Amino acid sequence: MSRESRHHNPDEPTPTTHRNGSPLGGQMNTTEYDMLVVGGGTGNNVAAAAADAGLETALVEKGPLGGTCLNRGCNPSKMVIQAANAANNVRTAGRFHLDASLDGHDFAAVIDEMDETLAEIATDMEARYREKEGLTLYKNEATFVGDRTVAVDGEWVRGERVVVAAGSRPTVPPIDGLDTVEFLTSREALYLREQPDSLVVLGGGYIAVEMGYFFESMGTEVSIVEMRDSLVPREDPAVAETFTDIARDRHEVHTGHRATAVEGDGETVTVHTEREDGKETTVSGEKLLVAVGRRPNTDTLAVEEAGIDTDDRGFVETDEYLGTSAENVWALGDIAGNHMFKHSGDYETDRLVQTVVEDDPAPVDYTAMPHTIFTEPQIAGVGATEANLEAEGREYVVGRQSIPETPMGRAKKLDHGFVKVLATPDGELLGCHILGHEASVLVHEVLVAMRSGDGTVEDVAGVIHAHPTLNKAVEYAFQKLR
Repeated sequence: MSRESRHHNPDEPTPTTHRNGSPLGGQMNTTEYDMLVVGGGTGNNVAAAAADAGLETALVEKGPLGGTCLNRGCNPSKMVIQAANAANNVRTAGRFHLDASLDGHDFAAVIDEMDETLAEIATDMEARYREKEGLTLYKNEATFVGDRTVAVDGEWVRGERVVVAAGSRPTVPPIDGLDTVEFLTSREALYLREQPDSLVVLGGGYIAVEMGYFFESMGTEVSIVEMRDSLVPREDPAVAETFTDIARDRHEVHTGHRATAVEGDGETVTVHTEREDGKETTVSGEKLLVAVGRRPNTDTLAVEEAGIDTDDRGFVETDEYLGTSAENVWALGDIAGNHMFKHSGDYETDRLVQTVVEDDPAPVDYTAMPHTIFTEPQIAGVGATEANLEAEGREYVVGRQSIPETPMGRAKKLDHGFVKVLATPDGELLGCHILGHEASVLVHEVLVAMRSGDGTVEDVAGVIHAHPTLNKAVEYAFQKLR
């Protein structure tokens, strides 16, 4: 059915209600705004900036403000992972000749504290936005019905300018029998009050390994099933291989196994898997967590009704200014899929505020976009991996430093970790990948060099590093390429 025949006769005028005005016509009313933002995660900052700039603004968000990161992703996961780290610190205290034991824990209290803390932030944010001059908050699901127009709360809402920031959701793969059993996605797993005795995790990416680390550290027996040959397969091969070995010491890990079917009896969920060589196996647990990736929410928004083009994976296609195929429509964050990180969304917000609110076009530049994984050891990376460079046939050199073999690594009695630097033979920095304690912090001096400096090995190797910090491992790795 065409857009026109589905919604209205294009030859008839669309009834319109200007904000604080009266209906024009007798059919579906359309309320007009200067700015319409669909999605209250990172997009809420665009809406706030627009309202502050004097633009009449509508913000549409069906869930709690703050979106996935605050309510269902990075914030809650990192809060509960701190409990996992604390538990492991107690377990390893004996290495420092301390008499300590972990005699128990209150799993529900860990989740309750996280939930209460973040719910208060989201509630306070909504209260502020409801009182904000020039901003109207619609707390319901939106669906595009035409150019720059969505249906929400029984009316049509139209923006002279529109920003689509409606995010993503967990992917649920078409595995035989999966729809017949109860399973968790990251959304539900983060808010379990009863700790399962055993857990099967489908997937080996960052969500899967972070959740596996949390539950295992709290005492759950964890099994991970990943169809690729290693966990975190998008990482540099050295990182992925080393991390997989570390994970095997903690979990039952099945790499190179594709899930073919799922069945349950009410008490246990069983996953049937198959390898490329035809070998089959079964993995069972009390609970099943499906963590095989995320998909954009373009389908629920019906973006095609607004003339917004998507790629073959469903992500909104954007140009260097985050503009879409539709006039005066931009997209940011997960739904655009340029980089599915909160820090990428924050950066895109800054660019879009300048472009859309301030009318000063600012192109995006994703140079030195980092990523991190908050297991222990942590993982952090930026730039090309060795696999990328080999595929491109580029000439490169490698500098590597073991973190345990540094003064602070010895002081902390670290067992694992390294810094790996990739550069051209003449010193151009191509990438850096870190597996180890506080890797998420260590990577930042490399980001500054790649983003703000000349992007050379000397930009890091020539910096005086305080001794004996963990950052000395970064310095040593870079100095090996001088």
